[in-house]
Amino acid sequence: MLDVFKTKFTEAGFDELSPIQTAVAEPLAAGKSVLGLAPTGSGKTLAFTWPLLEMIQPGEGTQALILAPSQELAMQTTTVVREWAQLIDAKVLAITGGANVKRQMEKLKQHPEIIVGTPGRVTNLIADGKLKFGHLKLMIVDEADELLTDETLDQIREILDATFAETLQLGFFSATETKILDELPRWFGQNVEKIDVRAIDQTQGVVRHRTMQVGNRQRVELLKRISRVDHMRALVFFNKMEELKHVALELRHQHVDYVSLISDQRQVAREKALRLFRQGKVELLLTTDLAARGLDVPELPAVINYQLPKDVTTYIHRSGRTGRMGAEGLVLTFGNDHDIRNFKKLMAETDYEIKPGYLAGYHIVDTKPARIEPPMPNNHAETSDTTAANGQRRADGVTTEHATRGDKTKHSTVSGHRNAKVDAPVKKKGHNKHSKKKGMRKKNRDRFSDK
Repeated sequence: MLDVFKTKFTEAGFDELSPIQTAVAEPLAAGKSVLGLAPTGSGKTLAFTWPLLEMIQPGEGTQALILAPSQELAMQTTTVVREWAQLIDAKVLAITGGANVKRQMEKLKQHPEIIVGTPGRVTNLIADGKLKFGHLKLMIVDEADELLTDETLDQIREILDATFAETLQLGFFSATETKILDELPRWFGQNVEKIDVRAIDQTQGVVRHRTMQVGNRQRVELLKRISRVDHMRALVFFNKMEELKHVALELRHQHVDYVSLISDQRQVAREKALRLFRQGKVELLLTTDLAARGLDVPELPAVINYQLPKDVTTYIHRSGRTGRMGAEGLVLTFGNDHDIRNFKKLMAETDYEIKPGYLAGYHIVDTKPARIEPPMPNNHAETSDTTAANGQRRADGVTTEHATRGDKTKHSTVSGHRNAKVDAPVKKKGHNKHSKKKGMRKKNRDRFSDK
């Protein structure tokens, strides 16, 4: 590590490098291509940033390219790399889809030493002759398990074909291992040294993994109540954009503070949404897996799986947004009986300790709240039996009571805490319709009797 980096490292309050930062430093400095596997939130960005900057020669054109799967991750990486690059007078430029391409082309004329981009925008600029890699030394593929699939894999190979280096140094980084990561030499024509520190990395804090059993129609209401939990901020994950937009509309009608991060937003809107969420001005950020890939939200309290993750890899990346760098975290997974059973089967072979969670007042607890009984009329002893037969407990800590009056039934929802109120039975229209007149007659009698 360069001396100026060591000084900044100490001033930032760091004591030691994380396992992935230690493990890849020497191979990258020696010019080797590597595959770095480490848990989410373990410092992978700095692990490739420091060695990358040590080989940069300011003023010698674009020498390093970092590829990310989303605009948000590319901008986040740009911020981190630029903070250290300015110590050696190196320029960093973000090239992402959704941003103004003309402005990006103007900035390319300044010949930045490092480019951070998304594969689609980078390949477009190469095809237009606006981006050239004649001096490229190193290419980093971040979130490699996501990028090395389908169309983006083809785009990355196109980018390699546009370089003039006979053997370009490569760095692949990921929190999860997929089949293609074992086949990198075949796809990229060179040996790649695998460095896996997932078993020894202890940088992640204590994270509770909880399921919350809830019907499809009650999920928005449960999400609304969770947003009011003390000190709550949560990334809320969806599989389908249609469901995300539907829930956003429902939350808006119920005056819940939230922001959305979706693919069809303008970049300005996406940046504003992230800024508001990171500043704690809204409690919920609704998003999809691709949009939130690799996002770093310091000390994020919780992640909510509004819809079940499609596989274990997806769950790992979702849950990795919380509990980063030693902080505590919470992951809540919504679902009905069938969903929860399938989810437990999916996660059966993992090391995650998944338990039921419950909402009690303004807290997420591990113990099922005690049942709350409504007040009983003194002259109807049978009401207790009726309530016991009809009362139902929802697994999210909400009790639905059925208070009967004759052949009519009234449903009331009771929060699972001590001070909750139970709605009174509904009175029939016209009930005690003469009581007001009787009261008036008595008032008149009293007035005349005083005379």
